[in-house]
Amino acid sequence: MEFDPQRLAQARHLVVFSGAGVSAESAIPTFRDALTGLWENFDPARLATPQAFREDPALVWGWYEWRRMKVLQARPNPAHLAIAELARRVPRLTLITQNVDDLHERAGSSSVLHLHGSLHHPKCFACNRPFSGELPEPLLPEQGCSLEPPRCTGCNGKIRPGVVWFGEALPPHILKEAFKAAGECDLLLSVGTSGLVQPAAQIPQLALEQGACVVHINPQPQTCTKPEEYSLVGKAGEILPQLLRQAFA
Repeated sequence: MEFDPQRLAQARHLVVFSGAGVSAESAIPTFRDALTGLWENFDPARLATPQAFREDPALVWGWYEWRRMKVLQARPNPAHLAIAELARRVPRLTLITQNVDDLHERAGSSSVLHLHGSLHHPKCFACNRPFSGELPEPLLPEQGCSLEPPRCTGCNGKIRPGVVWFGEALPPHILKEAFKAAGECDLLLSVGTSGLVQPAAQIPQLALEQGACVVHINPQPQTCTKPEEYSLVGKAGEILPQLLRQAFA
């Protein structure tokens, strides 16, 4: 049985759970992409740890400022725009993302739950205070470079990226809100995520357990084991606008 787009129009509480695949359609490099320049000498996963920052803060800060530069050069794609439009069409929409960019916000979405933090909200490595200064637009060479991080105005500690690193817990209050929304929704769209990274991977499963319909949108087919679980194979930037047109024609 195929998913009926009219269920979007009938949804009382829609949850959209987005992953790296959505950002990749805006040409933002993911951890899985081959890197060039300085970064081809490093495993990105090894740069995304507190230990890496302690050992070489300039290298890690340079890596994340390079990533932020790439984000600022990118533009929201049709998937981001369709999700923002859905929020204007349904009674309630909760947007949960694993992405650390701001493309959902730039597309018009508000109150986005960032499970893995944000490149645009750094904080102090020492005291955890949010960075009070304004980050300049990064103008780094395309091949990347080391860059000394700014200092905290409170304790003079080094400012770190505001993302969740390997070995760190997701923000408890954000995760709690995400789980609550998944448990209350009647329809969940899981878009551009493999569903393998825990504990975020529990979100679609929790929605299914509470009786919601779950639709996976990915270039690769998803194995569906529940009657109310569907897999739509293709690019999010093509499928979401199509669902929007069909549901609200």
